[in-house]
Amino acid sequence: MKTSDFYYDLPQELIAQTPIERRDASRLMTLNRSTGETGHYHFYDLPEFLCPGDCLILNDSRVLPARLLGQRLPGGGACEVLLLTDRGENTWECLVRPGRKMLPGARLSFGDGELTAEVTGELADGGRLVRFQYQGIFLEVLERLGKMPLPPYIKAELRDRERYQTVYSRHTGSAAAPTAGLHFTPELLETIRKKGVEIGYVTLHVGLGTFRPVKEENITDHAMHREYCVLSRETADLINRARAAGGRCVCVGTTSCRTLESWAGEDGHMEARSGWTDIYIYPGYRFKVTDALVTNFHLPESTLIMLVSAFAGRERVLAAYQEAVRERYRFFSFGDAMFLY
Repeated sequence: MKTSDFYYDLPQELIAQTPIERRDASRLMTLNRSTGETGHYHFYDLPEFLCPGDCLILNDSRVLPARLLGQRLPGGGACEVLLLTDRGENTWECLVRPGRKMLPGARLSFGDGELTAEVTGELADGGRLVRFQYQGIFLEVLERLGKMPLPPYIKAELRDRERYQTVYSRHTGSAAAPTAGLHFTPELLETIRKKGVEIGYVTLHVGLGTFRPVKEENITDHAMHREYCVLSRETADLINRARAAGGRCVCVGTTSCRTLESWAGEDGHMEARSGWTDIYIYPGYRFKVTDALVTNFHLPESTLIMLVSAFAGRERVLAAYQEAVRERYRFFSFGDAMFLY
């Protein structure tokens, strides 16, 4: 298949720039993947589509305030550093700007010297290795000095950075939010529990590769980025128990889906696992454990729309997206959601 097979036309004004006031008041399109039938609801209606005995799997990763704005030393020229992967010993893989002035040996300062750094190496993909110096705990320094690394298609300033975190986020490490989970409130989760749906958690730290377009003409030529994920024994047992009793495994977001599909046995049996995954799901993939999917609307020609197309069929997904455009749904990270079943 070609990358262009996953293109759709999206008016710029439908790209959501800010979160709506109430998380669960976003719109929800349903798509029956057997019939192609769609429906239009609000996210607070989601419990109507869940059944007693189902399990709902959420990604509890928390976004790192990984964007640092500072100055180059000496001289004070502006610089920007985006943390990607912790290499240990206070060294991170980073994206930097301006790249031509951020070569090995360059020294940087953030927050009037509260955090300093040195570029120690160049990476093949254009990134840099940066070693930081600071007093205290690095994550606490980041909380004070860092900004949320919003996707490039969001131009508006985020007033409350907790709105780019899920209400159940626990483990810091993502460079972007698992956005399907942004719609949940504590009250909605409690309603779901009271319906007899068990809730389990996985952790996948979302990388910036999720925003990179597929540039190859043939989708099979694309090299998938790696992300670190964890499936606990508790969640593995919950899924096995629910499916053995006839319940569905409902994944919230492509990140939860990719975590489970990475570690599932051929028969769908789950075992506790952790490690790096570069699973690439596109049409033709046979899902082992995902029975239903809650997800946002994704970028054209992205690996995420390919995953959704693998789950529900490319033609049905693109037809649903065209319907969402006609109905003026809000798209991408702060946009509306779909429930595919």
